[in-house]
Amino acid sequence: MEIATCSRMVLCALRQQVLRCSSHCRTWARLLQRQRSSCVYSSIHGFNQDEIKEKLQAFHGGSIDLLKQDSGIAVLTINNPSRMNAFSGSMMIDLEERVSQLENWPEGKGLIVQGAAETFCSGSDLNAVRAISNQQDGMKMCMFMQNALTRLLRLPLISVALVEGRALGGGAELTTACDFRLMEAGSVIQFVHKHMGLVPGWGGAARLVHLVGSQNALKLLGGAVKVDPELGVNIGLVDGVLEGHQKTEGAAPLLQQAENWLSRYTKGPAPVIQAVKKVVLSGRELPLSEALRTEKDIFGTVWGAPANLEALASKSKHK
Repeated sequence: MEIATCSRMVLCALRQQVLRCSSHCRTWARLLQRQRSSCVYSSIHGFNQDEIKEKLQAFHGGSIDLLKQDSGIAVLTINNPSRMNAFSGSMMIDLEERVSQLENWPEGKGLIVQGAAETFCSGSDLNAVRAISNQQDGMKMCMFMQNALTRLLRLPLISVALVEGRALGGGAELTTACDFRLMEAGSVIQFVHKHMGLVPGWGGAARLVHLVGSQNALKLLGGAVKVDPELGVNIGLVDGVLEGHQKTEGAAPLLQQAENWLSRYTKGPAPVIQAVKKVVLSGRELPLSEALRTEKDIFGTVWGAPANLEALASKSKHK
């Protein structure tokens, strides 16, 4: 009788474990599906990604370089110094591919986006812009970059734009696709689109309104205002100001300063940091009821997981 009772208890425990694993698998499947569907445009909107990639690939120059570090912090570098790190067509494709790599990086916790050769990014390479200046191609490029930068912002990594030198036009838009922005003293962010007879097209205006409010966004876009670090901090666009080591004796290199700044928010196991980013993202983008359900799903992926059990055993909450 005791053996039968024990057997039933074991079977019950196994059944609960299977159900729990099954629930977690379904949760992860929903989260992964949400991640895969993070693009704004698809074929439903008349957007053919392969078609625009083929067109963009014709305009070569520069690269987007990705370095994944053991710390879980990756560095994405816009690398086209001869054109102030302006995006060529092939660089736009590079960006989309690097974002895909980061979406599939289980150990990732943070991301720093920087420019090569002491400047951030001056937007689009005008050679490519002139070549696709007809409205149809321009709209396709717009949709491609909106998709790429939206996916960048939705990465399960805490991201920061490290602005050295100038971030102009599309470069200014790129800074808004990160969770945080750090500026070197003396650097500038400027939405120069008006001077080109344009408005932002890579999603920068929509993100800017969320960051600084509609009135400040109107000032920055309508006046093509040069945002220095002081103004950036005052309006909520910038989260910190760094001193360049070449300008301030004893200061650490900018990238190291940025890593130190970011590490305050990426300390801990990757699944927990990624879960933090996901719940914040859902709260920012989803209606409340859906955000609550998403938060519940994400909570289920970390509750009882190794990091949670280890924290409970060590009573780390009060440390």
